[in-house]
Amino acid sequence: MTGNPEAPKAAHGGHAHGANHDHGQVVTTSNERRIRFVLIFTAGYAIVQAVGGYLSGSLALIADAGHMVSDAAALLLALIAYRIARRAADSQRTYGFHRVRVLAALANGATLLLLVAWIAWEAVQRINAPVEILAGPMLIVALIGLAVNVAGAWILWSGNRGDSNLRGAFLHVIGDLLGSVGAIAAAIGIMLTGWTVLDPILSVLVAGLVVRSAWGLVSDSIRVLLQAVPRGVDKIEAERGLASLPGVAEAGHFHAWTVTDETSVATVHVSPAEGTDPLSLPPLVSAWLKERYAIDHVTVQVDPPGKLNTKHD
Repeated sequence: MTGNPEAPKAAHGGHAHGANHDHGQVVTTSNERRIRFVLIFTAGYAIVQAVGGYLSGSLALIADAGHMVSDAAALLLALIAYRIARRAADSQRTYGFHRVRVLAALANGATLLLLVAWIAWEAVQRINAPVEILAGPMLIVALIGLAVNVAGAWILWSGNRGDSNLRGAFLHVIGDLLGSVGAIAAAIGIMLTGWTVLDPILSVLVAGLVVRSAWGLVSDSIRVLLQAVPRGVDKIEAERGLASLPGVAEAGHFHAWTVTDETSVATVHVSPAEGTDPLSLPPLVSAWLKERYAIDHVTVQVDPPGKLNTKHD
């Protein structure tokens, strides 16, 4: 809906919206099924890896086992989030429950960062006090883990990459995959040189590779929850661009935020130029914001000429 054809004054004092009022987001059964499969693989292998790490004395395996236990919990949280997000919007939650997925993504990233800190701490202890490591069993378990994690990463990568919940699960699996690669490298290095210190050193390197992805997931989730402008949107530039549209005399009080991974919302005030029909501005403004910034839902308030600059954001 782009205006109220029944009463022109509504365009001055009320709001007019973009064409699409459907706030619902698709929670695909395909994404949910992918995470369920990976959860089963992850939980099952975590047990194998924990036993193998304990028997071989490998920190790389023990750390990765702990990582996978954390991942299993995060994947379970992601599944719960999908179930909740599927619930329909109601009068109290008009945008539905889809931000639960953002909360789950935030939890995934935060737990990953905590686990990285634990791995780094344990690695320092092992460097200061090396322990005996059975490289043969360590290598076998790590190779199995690599195969499991490659399969899990492929399953998640082939899903919807715009879903932060699925992306969080994918990053966890990538962290596991890197852990398996590190454990394989450490096992081979120990077999060839006898340097058991390679195990904690490679654990630290793997942890460092995970930090960047985990922090990106956390920061993106925080941006959504704080209702920061979507990436690529500039408030000042948007107001200037709107003010340059034909029929628009002034534009201001622009606000934009992200509701879920795939939906952005904006509100803006505009004033009509002399001789311009106020009801023509909402669809014009909505279309421009959709094309320029891919904003899905726009609320446009048309103010009388000369009144816009007296308002405050």
